[in-house]
Amino acid sequence: MTERLLPTDESRALLELVSELAEGELAPRVDQAEAAGEFPRDLIRTLGASGLLSLPYAEEYGGGGQPYEVYLQVLEVLAGRWLAVAEAVSVHTLACYPLATYGSDALRKKFLPDLLGGQLLGAYCLSEPQGGSDAAALTTRAVREGDEYVISGTKAWITHAGAADFYSVFARTGGSGPAGISCLYVPADTVGLAAQAREKTMGLRSSPVAQVVFDAVRVPAEHLIGEAGGGFRIALSALDSGRLGIAACAVGLAQAALDYAVAYARERDQFGQRIIDFQGLGFLLADMATQVSAARALTLHAARLRDAGRPFGIEAAKAKLFATDAAMRVTTDAVQVLGGYGYVSDHPVERWFREAKVLQIVEGTNQIQRMVISRSLTTPA
Repeated sequence: MTERLLPTDESRALLELVSELAEGELAPRVDQAEAAGEFPRDLIRTLGASGLLSLPYAEEYGGGGQPYEVYLQVLEVLAGRWLAVAEAVSVHTLACYPLATYGSDALRKKFLPDLLGGQLLGAYCLSEPQGGSDAAALTTRAVREGDEYVISGTKAWITHAGAADFYSVFARTGGSGPAGISCLYVPADTVGLAAQAREKTMGLRSSPVAQVVFDAVRVPAEHLIGEAGGGFRIALSALDSGRLGIAACAVGLAQAALDYAVAYARERDQFGQRIIDFQGLGFLLADMATQVSAARALTLHAARLRDAGRPFGIEAAKAKLFATDAAMRVTTDAVQVLGGYGYVSDHPVERWFREAKVLQIVEGTNQIQRMVISRSLTTPA
């Protein structure tokens, strides 16, 4: 069992509740839903009713008022039972970030209570078909016409496409480059907004991912979040926090794979002894355990910096890079521990192996994380 250092009795009670929900509601349904590609919208509402869709946001607007250190451990527990559900919570939290952090007081009072209340689900629209990593080159446009913005373009790889109740959309309101990008709040039922056919993904098959087309979508000008031209700064700031969410999901997935591999190795006998007692396999499991612990430590260190109001973006990049690479290694090794049984769907390790791959891609590929980290080293402290 994972030892957790939590700051308050309240946070300890919260983690106990999350563990009960994960075991009682998520674990019994994950295999069937992933096989069928069914998004568990009802479970997301259950988590919302329990306050888990608003944990790191201010209580003033209906949030949970929890530090990121606690919120990330909630994600870890959820990911250990159903990664797509943990990712849904992380993406919703990311989608709320622009409005919660940069929205005007009037805009926050109008929309945030509903966004954080648990019934609504959000999506984050930044990536486009011609490029995800080069976000500054996006081409979706939002043209001001009187008291409205008219949005036209296509977004790609949008988690919750077609299932979301609102979209945080980044579009070009000015010239080329980062300075021409703005952020807008767009309700899902706005005329002209349409999700396309779902992508057929390697893993996370219960999570809807698709392109979203904006065909002359009109939203009130008051739906602009922050200043016109300030969207790129909002996007980068949101992704710093979002990367921590993905890192926590990776830790939870890797921990689940480690636990399963250890339990299997304790029970499996070959050549007259448990396979865990063979040094070669025991050392493999030891390396897996070390990778998980190191990933967790990096992730929570970055979270504590964030909670303290200190710069954390570079540490978030390190955590996302290390934790997701570790999840890929640990799930790969878990399949190896089980041998042929690890390759069939009777055991969950093959699914965890497939799911781990996407964590190295979303919220900025790990190549982008290496660029962010390496560039930080070129400037003296």
